[in-house]
Amino acid sequence: MKNGTAVLYATALVLALPSIAIAAEPATVRFGVIAASMRLFQSAGIHIAQRKGMFEKQGLKVDVVPLPGVEHMTNALDKDTVDISMVATPYLVKAVLNGSDATAIIGGPANTIYNIVGRPEVTSMEQLRGKTVALSLPEDMISITTRMILAKHGLQEKDYAGKELIGTPLRSKCLESAECAAAPLSQPEDLSFLRKGYRVLGNSHEVTPTMQFTVFAARKPWAAKNKDVVVRFTKAIEEAYAFTANPANREEVVKIVVEATGASAEDSREIYKLYYEPNKGVMPKRGEINVEGVAKVIELLGTASLLQKPLPAPERFIDLEYLRAAGIQ
Repeated sequence: MKNGTAVLYATALVLALPSIAIAAEPATVRFGVIAASMRLFQSAGIHIAQRKGMFEKQGLKVDVVPLPGVEHMTNALDKDTVDISMVATPYLVKAVLNGSDATAIIGGPANTIYNIVGRPEVTSMEQLRGKTVALSLPEDMISITTRMILAKHGLQEKDYAGKELIGTPLRSKCLESAECAAAPLSQPEDLSFLRKGYRVLGNSHEVTPTMQFTVFAARKPWAAKNKDVVVRFTKAIEEAYAFTANPANREEVVKIVVEATGASAEDSREIYKLYYEPNKGVMPKRGEINVEGVAKVIELLGTASLLQKPLPAPERFIDLEYLRAAGIQ
């Protein structure tokens, strides 16, 4: 009788406790990303991980925190308003050199394609001489590669007026208003302008065959303290990027991108073809960090006199521990 009572008591106790295996509370990750970037195809991996339940599969609840602009990408980490942030590599380099303890933990969109889009009446790079060209901040790869493309076509900085405009919407507006004769634009904005008769005068892949344009970053202390969470987040991102790259999933990827970004199916299919047929290295295959690509960013910052020599090693800005733990790199 006593044994029976003990069994019943133990059973009741087990039923009263939350089941770790079945009903464990998901770990919450505050993920920061520039709001405008979520409308780009380059954010397909995030949308797919959300909509296909890849974060939930890893026991994560990911709260997306919209950030208003590039200067907030590392600031939000340093202020502890986000746990992981999508950061353009030049801004991470700048932040770390200024004392931030942020580090790259996963590779994001790598060798992104920016087309130099000219107004309909501009038929060649030479016709930009004496005109206004939209740029971003000096340390932004958009500005650096645009200047490199113009130089490749014979235009030095004295030959045109660079206008600093932060964000694709402002550069697009400048181009459309005719205040700017040309602007560097990514997809799908460039496709929209091409349909209106604007012209592609050059693109970033002319001057940057390898690049790690964007990374997922976290503060070192937070990542070390929450290693298991970071590894699970990494695995979810890996699954999302692998799903996106699989040609068998193209139509489902297009459908998700259309629903999540508001882009047209036509544009989304065209961008998929541009990025993946053949694979141009715009998106990571599994979330890997291209260390050579990070080194290239540092080199370009040095070439633009935005970093002093000796240039820092790329390893100062990245931590491959989490990618290795996830079996990715």
